Amino acid sequence: MLAELSLHTGLSFRFATAPSIPVFEQRLGRGEYDFAYMNPYHYVVFHRVSGYRALAKEQAKMLKGIIVVRKDANVRALPDLAGQEVAFPAPAAFAASILTQAEFERQRVKITPRYVSSHESVYRAVAAGLYPAGGGIPRTLEAAPDAVRGQLRVLVQTAQYTPHAIASAPRVSPEIVERVQQALVSMSSTERGRQILRGLTFSGIMRAEDEAWNDIRALDLKMLERLGTP
Repeated sequence: MLAELSLHTGLSFRFATAPSIPVFEQRLGRGEYDFAYMNPYHYVVFHRVSGYRALAKEQAKMLKGIIVVRKDANVRALPDLAGQEVAFPAPAAFAASILTQAEFERQRVKITPRYVSSHESVYRAVAAGLYPAGGGIPRTLEAAPDAVRGQLRVLVQTAQYTPHAIASAPRVSPEIVERVQQALVSMSSTERGRQILRGLTFSGIMRAEDEAWNDIRALDLKMLERLGTP
C-alpha cells in the first residue's frame, strides 16, 4: 500500500510499528508518526493530546463489540453477569473491550474485567468455562476455530461507531496531507488499488473530517480514559 501511495504522490514512505500497544500509545503521545492508523478511541485521545487530525477512514465500515457466552450458559442478559469476572482482550481494544465495558456501565452492571491478551484467548477461555462471558467483535468470532465458535453464542451487540482513523501529525503540511488523502481515496478506482485494499480487507477508503468521531466523544471521555490506557 505504501509503495502505491509513493507512486501516486511522489513521496517516500517508511512503515513503522511498535513492539506493543503501550509503546504505540507513547509514540502517538509524542507525535512521532507523520501518519498513523489508529482506533477511534486512540484518535479522540491523540487528536486532543498530540494534534493528530483525521484525513480518511475505511469506507462502508462501522465498529461494534459483542459479548459472548457459552451456548449452554444460563445467561440471558447482562445483569445475569453482575459481580462476575469477564474476559477482554486488552484495555484499549476499542470495540472488544471499551465498547463492551461501556455497555456494562450503561446498564449499571458491575463486573471485574480480566485481560487475556487476544480475541482468540477470550473465546477459548469462555468456551472452556474459565470465564462466564467475554468481549470480542463479529469478525474475530467468525474467524475463531469451529470447535470454539460452536460452543459460543452472542449475548449482546453494542451500538455501531465510526471506525479507525488515518490521521496526520500537525507538522505535516496541508499540501502533503491533500496529496496523501487523494491517493488513498482514489485507490479503489484501479484494479491494482482494489487488489491492495482486498489484501487489507478494506472495501475502500473515503475522506473523513475530525467531526466524524463525535460519536466516540459522546460516549463520555472520562469513562473512556478510565477503561483505556493512554
